[in-house]
Amino acid sequence: MSKHILTVDDSPSMRMLLRSTLVGQGHMVYEAEDGIDALQWLAANDAPDLMITDINMPRMDGFGLVEAVRAERRHADMPILVLTTESSDEKKARARSAGATGWIVKPFDPDKLASAIRRVTL
Repeated sequence: MSKHILTVDDSPSMRMLLRSTLVGQGHMVYEAEDGIDALQWLAANDAPDLMITDINMPRMDGFGLVEAVRAERRHADMPILVLTTESSDEKKARARSAGATGWIVKPFDPDKLASAIRRVTL
């Protein structure tokens, strides 16, 4: 089932890889380069079915983005997957407490990403 997905990553190559993978899986993809860019996109568009965000980004990191999105009632139920090179339990716990729905470590496996998307958008 096709989903509308907002990807948030400061790396152009990672956004391109995500776009290629997700479009190949039949999804519509929108992109933002950091948390500020993502919040501006969310304010101007209908809520996507899912947001996938990196943690380490300039201007506003993924933790700040997740917290800001969760603070808005209209995005309270939107699934948020964190896609990052970080893998410490402390960072995972911080992401969960901020409101993240799930966690995927880079480099990602396309099949595991597809499975995670299905799991959080049921």
